[in-house]
Amino acid sequence: MEKKQNLILPIAIVIAGIIMAGTIYYTSTKTKSFPANPAATGDVISEKQEIKGPKEITGNDHILGSPDAPLTFVVFTDLECPWCKKFNETVLQMAEEYGKKGEVMIVFRHFPIDELHKKSKKEAEASECAADLGGNEKFWQYVNRVFEITPSNDELDPAELPKIAEYIGLDKTKFTECLNSGKFAGKVQENLDDAIASGGQGTPYFIIINKNGEKFPFNGYLPFQQLKIILDQLLTK
Repeated sequence: MEKKQNLILPIAIVIAGIIMAGTIYYTSTKTKSFPANPAATGDVISEKQEIKGPKEITGNDHILGSPDAPLTFVVFTDLECPWCKKFNETVLQMAEEYGKKGEVMIVFRHFPIDELHKKSKKEAEASECAADLGGNEKFWQYVNRVFEITPSNDELDPAELPKIAEYIGLDKTKFTECLNSGKFAGKVQENLDDAIASGGQGTPYFIIINKNGEKFPFNGYLPFQQLKIILDQLLTK
């Protein structure tokens, strides 16, 4: 029974790798495939993956769940990426099922890819302005609303950004002043640099870190039911 249980996670990773290898994201000018998940094509997932990042989690990060959770889930995302939009549903399901029980802490970091989505950096800055004006709760409300209404692939009208701020209860004038100032451009760039240093090759990109500091990186979209198998296995190790 124990041997069978130990096989669950590697098998899940192989399946996840197949799903992500086949995932594609679209723009008006090009189509690009996500790379296969390295954990699915290389070492067994139970072994620590040697990556440089992510940077230490601080009070400047945007978090859902308990800081004392046994698993940390760092997600790097692009607000104009269609697969990030879809993966946000997975993240919210994870927050509901695992975050509220104190099993997983979710950390959001920006990974805007200019080559594909020219508007994404400014949208990332907008979410930081929402956090600046309304704290962590407003940050998540802002991000969720962007994902809810954007058609993706740079199709969101920039005029919607202040409207989203107003929609979630923020001062529209102060928000616009913040956004126009470029106050958070540096932070967004730092997140992007961290994503690349951490092995990110496409979006969404996420890293699961267990209580022993072992890191399990994934490139690409993963549906909740597949992610659930991996989380449950890691929580029992």
